[in-house]
Amino acid sequence: MADEETKTSPEDKNNSVLQTEDVFINGNSDSESKTESVTDQESLDTVPLDKTLPRKSSFMNKDGSRRNVNRKKTVSFSSMPTERKIATAQDCLSYMQAGSELIKVRSNSRQYHRIFTLNPDMTEVRWQPTSKKPHKARISVGSIKEVRSGKTTDALKNKEIAGIYPDECAFSIVFGETFESMDLIANTPDEANIWVTGLTCLLNTHSGSMSSPEAIEEMQQMRDSWLEEVFSAAVRDESETLAEQEVVRLMQNLNNNITTSRIKTKLKELELSREDCKRGRLNSTEFISLFKEMSTRPEIYFLLVRYASNADYLSTDDLLLFLEAEQGMQRVTKEKCLEVINKFEPSKEGKRKGRLGIDGFTYYLLSVECDIFDPEHDTVCQDMTQPLSHYFVASSHNTYLLEDQLKGPSSVDAYIRVLKTGCRCIELDCWDGNNDEPVIYHGHTLTSKISFSHVIEAIDKYAFDVSDYPVILSIENHCSIKQQRRMVEHMTNIFGDKLFCGTIDEKRTLLPSPEDLKRKIIIKGKKLPPSVTIDEGEVTDEDEGAESEKKKNNKKDGIIKKHKLARELSDLVNYCVSTRFEDFQLSIQKQQYWQMCSFSESQALKLAIACPEEFVNHNKTFLSRIYPNGMRVDSSNYNPQDLWNCGCQMVALNYQTPGIMMDLYNGWFNKNGGCGYVLKPAIMREEIAYFSANTKDVIPGVSPQILHVKIISGQYFPKPKGSGARGDVTDPYVTIEIFGIPADCAEEKTKTVPHNGYNPIFDESFEFQINLPELALVRFSVLDDDYIGDEFIGQFTIPFECMQTGYRHVRLLSNTGDAIDNCCLFVHVAITNKRGGGKAHKRGMSVKKTKRKRDYTSMKAIGVKSIDETFKVSIQPLRDGTDLRDNVQTALAEFKETCGLSPIANIKQCIRLLGTRVSNTTETGSLNFQMDGEYPKLEAEGNLPDILKKALLAFDTMVNECKSLIDNAENVYEKLLQCQRAGLEWHEDLETVSQQAGLKGKKLSKAIENFAWNIRVLQGQADLLTQAKKECQEYIRQISEAAITLGLAKNGNTLCNNNLTD
Repeated sequence: MADEETKTSPEDKNNSVLQTEDVFINGNSDSESKTESVTDQESLDTVPLDKTLPRKSSFMNKDGSRRNVNRKKTVSFSSMPTERKIATAQDCLSYMQAGSELIKVRSNSRQYHRIFTLNPDMTEVRWQPTSKKPHKARISVGSIKEVRSGKTTDALKNKEIAGIYPDECAFSIVFGETFESMDLIANTPDEANIWVTGLTCLLNTHSGSMSSPEAIEEMQQMRDSWLEEVFSAAVRDESETLAEQEVVRLMQNLNNNITTSRIKTKLKELELSREDCKRGRLNSTEFISLFKEMSTRPEIYFLLVRYASNADYLSTDDLLLFLEAEQGMQRVTKEKCLEVINKFEPSKEGKRKGRLGIDGFTYYLLSVECDIFDPEHDTVCQDMTQPLSHYFVASSHNTYLLEDQLKGPSSVDAYIRVLKTGCRCIELDCWDGNNDEPVIYHGHTLTSKISFSHVIEAIDKYAFDVSDYPVILSIENHCSIKQQRRMVEHMTNIFGDKLFCGTIDEKRTLLPSPEDLKRKIIIKGKKLPPSVTIDEGEVTDEDEGAESEKKKNNKKDGIIKKHKLARELSDLVNYCVSTRFEDFQLSIQKQQYWQMCSFSESQALKLAIACPEEFVNHNKTFLSRIYPNGMRVDSSNYNPQDLWNCGCQMVALNYQTPGIMMDLYNGWFNKNGGCGYVLKPAIMREEIAYFSANTKDVIPGVSPQILHVKIISGQYFPKPKGSGARGDVTDPYVTIEIFGIPADCAEEKTKTVPHNGYNPIFDESFEFQINLPELALVRFSVLDDDYIGDEFIGQFTIPFECMQTGYRHVRLLSNTGDAIDNCCLFVHVAITNKRGGGKAHKRGMSVKKTKRKRDYTSMKAIGVKSIDETFKVSIQPLRDGTDLRDNVQTALAEFKETCGLSPIANIKQCIRLLGTRVSNTTETGSLNFQMDGEYPKLEAEGNLPDILKKALLAFDTMVNECKSLIDNAENVYEKLLQCQRAGLEWHEDLETVSQQAGLKGKKLSKAIENFAWNIRVLQGQADLLTQAKKECQEYIRQISEAAITLGLAKNGNTLCNNNLTD
């Protein structure tokens, strides 16, 4: 190239410029490159094709860095490599025949620009320029074994390559009996997809040594017949054409996602290109072409072709493999596949023959069945019988307000709205009103007032519309004794049996459960002490109102305000008695389980930073309510995640203020059927457990997960509502944010796709390590890069544990939480276990295995010899458990790698690929599955190349490691629990024994903390081993299912023995 540096040896200087040597990283050339030369791109058109064309040199610098590559560039200037949209296999093949400039990667990491083309009769892939003879610079389609997407070969995994190019641009053509690999990198992910899809179509239709163009055309027959049929049914005259409005109507009947304006724009473009006299009308051929162009989403078509066995549709077998291998569904039957086809396939032929075409496949992927949110969480799915303090509770602050805190209106409708979202804790600021009727408003402000009785009536009507679990009324009482009694009168008369009036059970040590209190309304407030026997008395005021009053009057902390409380109102308060918080040590000594504290946002955050462990432990027994700082007069919100991380249950937000914090809130409480209660992680509930949200250590007993997200495309992004930019065009980009404990928080964003909010293609992949999955939230948001004012287009926030893996659509919500019509993201999600310790692999880094020191979980020293000796016995079983789990994960990763698949692939994909590979080796090659006792065995017949022998060896290793874990897990598990039980025998006397050993102050606190850590580690590691055993049993089952589905099982071999999966 003209702008590239070239080097020549002294003797070359006397030669023609056309013989300039290619430049490589090490300055040398290999056998192919000895006669390669450098040229400008323009010269390719002027050199005769029968001569060897000069070739472009490697464009790697000697230090391995790529020249002229701006890694920080975020804008993609074309979503497709061609102006024409890819709608059929023929479109892919035509593009390939026109030629593409691809980067050819050699095994030594050297790279060359080459022009690759598919020859006219579609039997060969050729490239030029080359030093080889023309007949050697080609690959016969008949010799191609498979086409792989991504960096699946050693050459592409090399760190000098992997860190430069996106996975989505890489692909490999595997050919020949020895499975040679042609490793290529396209300019865009779309170009790579076109080549992979086109070659896959050729492989599917290839017969003998010929790939028939007619066979490619016939792939569209089912779809064409269906469209011709519906077009003919819509024609109402002899012209056999449709007018514009009829076309619009028919298009939207067939695909309601296409907007009227979009169809009319396309029709106008079509009109301009026509010269006949039938302007304004379309015949069937034109309609079919237009429908395909507008309805076919290339990214979904590429996906369909990957799984279609021999045509442009999925058979029941193809669909079954897709559902199991990609969507993670288990035990899928042919009947289920037929059910999907009958529900989503629009053509009668497809339904009759059990075939799912591109339109039906698209409808299916857009359906609720392929939503990213797991439908299991649409209903209550958690244990609701634990104490109230073990749940996060959806809580509203100043519920009555519709706007700001100073002069905004108050409304009964505000209570109805939050109750309909599943909110379970609502606030009532009660003040004396006229005619002895209490009112609700924000005291000492200009906010409007509403009747207390009207609010109680609304609560009574809507409290249990969405959820049957208890509603807590947080009453901030500023009323006189007379009006307090009026409040009691209203609540007892209107609520009736719903009002929980039971007395406190002092024999209990923990709060009752949500299940115990179903359809009950609980009053939170102050309660008269037992020493007060008259009808009224004084109580301290330490809730939010007192905090505001204190700041207003500049009173010191030492002055505690008191107010009068009526006996009748006091008697309604039972399991949510407000009390002043002093410090955690005093709470342990004096606070009763039915007493709860309220904290301002600032006070709570200080505690969360200074003593997170104590805050978590405090919230295992006692309820805590957090409210926004008084300075938030605009009703803005703080981040609830910071307080959830400390186990605070009632983290109250201003529901009336939309934005990212309410997005997190609404997303979080979708986790348990929207019932308003979400169970805390076990480590935040167990009595003897140590947890600090700020820890950078491994969380004991929790297996870190790796979240792999690929943002593929978007659909129908509207212009931001608040944007001041002209026109309807957007420049969208996507951000993915992880919220959770600080170690998990992360953010990534895609490139910007300019001028395309209709169907932008992103094709970008990201990885996130999630250390505490139970507390993590994932937020997808779409923003406009070309904005004036507001950039927000839409968002969706989902708890990590609610995400479904596979190809999914993410339905985007507006700023107010309402669904945006047809607006969605198309993504691929995979979740894998993190192997061992250390950090997750960064994108693009080499995944070659290197020997590394294995990270073992250890016991922490207590400082008391006898106790330390008790825990020391667990060292070996801890190591054994880690070895068993890591050996399986290592063997599994090796098996995936030898199969040429990425770490996010599953077992069924591996078996499918392995079976196809073996059958492609020779005419007699085959792979047979059989059970060797309770474990699967794969045997190949025929002479196999080394690459397949290696894959089968890796399979055997993986099965053996699974067998080892399954056989030994129970023994190691029991040893760990024995150590834990021995440790627990010290629990009651721990403090006394530690003090006798001379521990006091910080050393004593550290000893108690380490004891809790050790007990939790032993339980956690035992649980991880049990989970690993279940996973291994699942791997064995998946192998058996995949083998039987693919027809690899010999007669008499069925699924693995039931004893294995008990």
